Amino acid sequence: MSPSIPLQEMIRAIRSARTQCEERGVIQRECAAIRAQFRQSDNGSRSHNLAKLLYVHMLGYPAHFGQMECVRMIASSRYSEKRVGYLGAMMLLDEKQDASLLITNSIKNDLSHSNQYVQSLALCTLACMGSAEMCRDLAPEIDRLLRASNSYIKKKAALCAVHIVRKVQDLGELFAPAARSLLAEKNHGVLHGAVILITDGVCFVLCMFQTVPELVQIMRSLTVSGYSPEHDVAGVSDPFLQVRILRLLRILGRHCETASDAMNDLLAQVATNTDSTKTVGNAVLYETVLTVLDIKSESGLRVLAVNILGRFLLNNDRNIRYIAMTSLQKIVNTDHNAVQRHRGTIVDCLKDHDASVKRRALELSLALVSASNIRSMMKELLLFLSSCPPELRSHTASGIFTAAERYAPSQRWHIDTMLHVLTTAGGDVRDETVPNLIQLITNTSELHCYTVHKLYRALLTDISQQPLVQVACWCIGEYGDLLLRGECQETEPVQVSEDDVLDALETVLQSHMSSPATRAFALTATMKLSTRITDNVELMFKIFKTGSGIQLRKFMIFFLLFLKNVLSPSVLRAAVLERMPVIEKNSGQSNGESAGAKTEPKIMVKPGETSPPQQPVNQVCDLLDLLGGSEGPAQPNPAQSTTAAGLTMNTSSAAGGDLLDLLGGFQPTPTLSVYEKNGVNLTLQYERQSDAVLTVTLTACNSTDSDISSFSLQAAVPKVCPQRRPSPHHRSVESGRRGDLDLSQSSSASLFTAFHPCPIQVHLKMRIRISYTVQGSAFQDMVQVDSFQGL
Repeated sequence: MSPSIPLQEMIRAIRSARTQCEERGVIQRECAAIRAQFRQSDNGSRSHNLAKLLYVHMLGYPAHFGQMECVRMIASSRYSEKRVGYLGAMMLLDEKQDASLLITNSIKNDLSHSNQYVQSLALCTLACMGSAEMCRDLAPEIDRLLRASNSYIKKKAALCAVHIVRKVQDLGELFAPAARSLLAEKNHGVLHGAVILITDGVCFVLCMFQTVPELVQIMRSLTVSGYSPEHDVAGVSDPFLQVRILRLLRILGRHCETASDAMNDLLAQVATNTDSTKTVGNAVLYETVLTVLDIKSESGLRVLAVNILGRFLLNNDRNIRYIAMTSLQKIVNTDHNAVQRHRGTIVDCLKDHDASVKRRALELSLALVSASNIRSMMKELLLFLSSCPPELRSHTASGIFTAAERYAPSQRWHIDTMLHVLTTAGGDVRDETVPNLIQLITNTSELHCYTVHKLYRALLTDISQQPLVQVACWCIGEYGDLLLRGECQETEPVQVSEDDVLDALETVLQSHMSSPATRAFALTATMKLSTRITDNVELMFKIFKTGSGIQLRKFMIFFLLFLKNVLSPSVLRAAVLERMPVIEKNSGQSNGESAGAKTEPKIMVKPGETSPPQQPVNQVCDLLDLLGGSEGPAQPNPAQSTTAAGLTMNTSSAAGGDLLDLLGGFQPTPTLSVYEKNGVNLTLQYERQSDAVLTVTLTACNSTDSDISSFSLQAAVPKVCPQRRPSPHHRSVESGRRGDLDLSQSSSASLFTAFHPCPIQVHLKMRIRISYTVQGSAFQDMVQVDSFQGL
């Protein structure tokens, strides 16, 4: 290829290449020719070669070897070369390149050039790639050009000053006097640059409150001016300048009542006279609405702004509807009544096919729910829940629950609404929904009969919604006797027999859709029904055999002992299976909030009733502790504490000990405290899984006020005992909480190890090494357990 090939022919040759390899060959040959001509001292086609190199750069190929040629061409006295040189500098150089510092002096000289186009090239280059050092050096020259008589130069200088202020905010005060003087110009380009300069000059924008009358006058002249071909866009005079002025007025009037009063009439005029049938007019109206809502405007003006957003909701453009609902969402708390007028239009947006519009309409609809419209709004939300996308069901259900709890007109309506949600989208509700609904049902004693009948019908209709099935099983277990009476006046009378109720629970146990938690609810309900509606041990034994899983088997064995009267029915059975008392909801602690210590629930006793006897309650706590679900106040005996040298197993009360003997093998896990230092407590638990396997669990708890990092636990036993254990723990332990949870969410760390006891008569020992870091200090200790009692 000839070195003197024109730019047009090079472009034609590159476009005609059939493969990428052929294209690279063309570009490599041309770049080699350009590089060779750059080395020549007397080259008359420098601008021609640099133009071709810039095209190669636009295609994504390397062109860095042309940077120094750009510097030389900028220093040239010829305008054609200077123009291409500045263009190459803007494309090939940036503030991180050392070569950019070489053009500072050339830019300074060109800013004082007599030709306005040369000055324009220097201003554009500085505004495009000027570094902080260049801005500091050339800022006085820019301030001088802002006061020039040429409007073309002042427009370019204003945009360059904007770049300088963004790079070095301290230089904003230098341009403040000149920026204000530019507002008196008639040229729209100069006005546009001046408004942007004042808006971006955060260091002096607060000193521009006195410019509000000038800005108002400029905006009013744009609003009432006639047709101007130079600035008209779809019937609106210079909408770009109007939008910029409205944004600046919003900043100036945000915290100034005087400035807000000065612009109220103007904003009303713009909101009234701007055409809303075109996209350009909607852009100006939207900025006007944002300004009205952000400043200290009059109440009537704010209502006008909300009405404009209401008109946006009727627009066919989904983008306009979306930004309208986004703006209404921000002001729904302050201008609730004004937004309520457009409730029907907002609810209609729930039927939109666009997912973003539908989500925004849902959030706004939930915010509009109040005590006066709870019934009508809830009908719409429940209808939307039945057909909404799966990704919105959880958010919709949570919003309905929150609104129903806050504005429920009656307890029955509240229960019906929650049951409707569970029936429609039970699989998408949050985990706290089931206990919240149970607490609500417990506190409404006059609706127990109505609720248990309704839940029984729902259970027969559909058992796929697990939260609904869990609540239904709980209510049947608590109020099954009310179900058999058939005396509920609020629903249609239904004849239900004992066999029907037990068959429903057996269906839940046998269903493949039932989770382990749901089966546990059904088992507990069956157990409670033994004291309420039936005493048929054989039938319940048949039901219990349908359960599966180790934990459920444990429950079934325990329940069968109750049913066969192995345990003392006069002491334990009545106390354990009695009806749940009314529990006061603790409003001071939200769902999911972690507490440092456990708090006992407050039990409210109705008038005319007596509190449960104290002794059976204590025995029930022992029983529930065996099942792993006790929150009772049982306290360990200090005299029965353990030491690292020898383990003394804690013993239960007399009734609890008899119970353990009857169950045969349900022994409590022995606990041994082996380490307590620097706020770290290490406990050891061991349990014999079989004759050949012993399981040991080490649990570390953090009781300090700071987190523990680099936490490591290692355990070892004699080599004659085959051992299998996981890799040592290396995690962080947070402060203030306790419990056997994942280390990333709790202050407890556990190390599990299982090994076979020694086949020969060797005294079993364990050695534990613990290392951790507390407040930057590293600690490492060794602990040895010399005996395991009972082995």
